[in-house]
Amino acid sequence: MKSMNPSMTNSTVLVTGADGFIGSHLTEALVRRGHKVRAFVLYNSFNSWGWLDHCSSDIKGQFEVFVGDIRDPHGVKEAMKECDEVLHLAALIAIPYSYHSPDTYIDTNIKGTLNVLQAARELCVKRVIHTSTSEVYGTARFVPISEAHPLQGQSPYSATKIAADQLAYSFYASFGLPVVIARPFNTYGPRQSARAVIPTIITQIANGKRQIKLGAVSPTRDFNYVKDTVAGFVAALNSDQGLGEVVNFGSNFEISIGDTAQLIAEAMNVEIEIITDEARLRPENSEVERLWADNAKAKQLFGWQPNYGGREGFKRGLAETAEWFTQSGNLRGYKADIYNL
Repeated sequence: MKSMNPSMTNSTVLVTGADGFIGSHLTEALVRRGHKVRAFVLYNSFNSWGWLDHCSSDIKGQFEVFVGDIRDPHGVKEAMKECDEVLHLAALIAIPYSYHSPDTYIDTNIKGTLNVLQAARELCVKRVIHTSTSEVYGTARFVPISEAHPLQGQSPYSATKIAADQLAYSFYASFGLPVVIARPFNTYGPRQSARAVIPTIITQIANGKRQIKLGAVSPTRDFNYVKDTVAGFVAALNSDQGLGEVVNFGSNFEISIGDTAQLIAEAMNVEIEIITDEARLRPENSEVERLWADNAKAKQLFGWQPNYGGREGFKRGLAETAEWFTQSGNLRGYKADIYNL
């Protein structure tokens, strides 16, 4: 049963990775719900706050920004001071990039998570929502995939996320740290990086291409619209349930990459031809062939269910996503003519 934690209302929340795709949407949602938000963004010499530089006008100036690096334990602890809860999203997530630069994934995804957990323990934070990924399951051995599914590190990225998840659980088991492990399936929507398949397809079409370059088209995915993923994080944050638990957030709808491309083409009123680009293919044993989420636990614990579920919900989400990407100001920010790692 869903159980609300009244102490969460108007609390101060640290969001790591707030400058990213999901993190920026989450920051906006938390501010609108009355939370005080401290947005942890990656230090850079451009003084860029990532997607928070482009947040909705009603959100601008309504949150605090902490510029730092998740790999630095001192900065992480400083950012967390006086925060009641932590939503930990900061991570390196591109699978192809993890093939040639795995060391950075160890530092960011594993060491960075350890820094968050250590600081939260020392500062007696009331709740930590740690972000996992459906990639930790690897190719499905049974469907739909429940939280009991075996973990398979089929890429350096997924291996580091498995390690981070286990660290998070270990701090719950060893020290009683109030940790929930949120495991979103393939999130898509406005602001997503072009290294992901849906923006790759949309931006190629929006730039006039009708021969669309893709990698493997037979693998299936369970795509979760960003509004649903954000709602899952908020539900987990505002509940007193789920400590020490892993919880899937997925749409419970499976579709192939090839069929996804065709649905996008329909939404954008064009006809396309898919061209296999060898550079985009993963090594055979590294490709996750099938993902399909069992989301019953999220509903049971947090009362969460997707508003964009099923084929029709997916089509609505794709239409909203395509509408955002095809706005000229947004499209200019993407390099659709190259393969983004």
